[in-house]
Amino acid sequence: MQEQVPAPPETPVDATQTTPVDPSTLPIDPNGDVLDVSSALPPDMDRLDLMMGNTDSLALSKMGFAHLLDNADFVGLVTFSVLAVMSVLVWYYILYNFLRLVSIRSRCQKVLDAFWESSSPREAIEQLREQPDHEPFSKIALDAAFAAEHHSDALGGRMAEALSRHDFIDRALRSGVQREAGRMESGLTMLASVGSTAPFVGLFGTVWGIYHALISIGAKGEATLDVVAGPVGEALIMTCIGLGVAIPSVLAYNYFVRSNKELYARFASFAHDLLDYFATGQRVRGQKYGTKQHLPSTG
Repeated sequence: MQEQVPAPPETPVDATQTTPVDPSTLPIDPNGDVLDVSSALPPDMDRLDLMMGNTDSLALSKMGFAHLLDNADFVGLVTFSVLAVMSVLVWYYILYNFLRLVSIRSRCQKVLDAFWESSSPREAIEQLREQPDHEPFSKIALDAAFAAEHHSDALGGRMAEALSRHDFIDRALRSGVQREAGRMESGLTMLASVGSTAPFVGLFGTVWGIYHALISIGAKGEATLDVVAGPVGEALIMTCIGLGVAIPSVLAYNYFVRSNKELYARFASFAHDLLDYFATGQRVRGQKYGTKQHLPSTG
């Protein structure tokens, strides 16, 4: 009786295993050699993706900011250039206004204390002249001092008869406050304009990119992923750029408007104190609110 030898166990077949590709099906050059197409494929795509018709890797390799600039037409480049110029202007005015605001706030109280604690008006004027050009409180005080001096020199003339000392100094202070307030608003119009228009400029670039994507689909006659994903995905980048320009602009505009309102209130308070000082020869004392506290004398 012959011994039955057990058959070797069958190796399970993996359903996901890919059947080896016949080398005869690969492209052959005129010399009879098999061409290696893997070197000509994108980094994220191999020969298996190409033979199985998987174009997802090819579509993803065609998406990106660099590809957007390389394939943009004249209208797309103009739209991107407009957004780039807007972004440069926004950040310039943000940095300029922020640094100026920090400098004014750091010098404000020092300028006021130096003025009120001076022993004479001439000494106060000399200290105010030493302040930088962008410092507003010193310029308002100098306007009041020059107006008072001008009116004193014109005593007995027609100007002194037409306007009293109080009215003449008040006109000079109003003019100085308005001038400095206007200087503080430098760049705010640009920030407001960019914040309201940049999203629509980016949206225009997106619509233009989708329009070209539809033209490509119509020309190729098929709506595959490699035809649609690249142009549409790149078109959405323009909207992101527009929002990235508009959001900092709106936030900076609101911040500077709020900060300027606080400075305008200090301008008005300081101007009233200057008017009292140069019109009457002394500052009104016993006030509860103001740039500096002065209590009435007990003697």
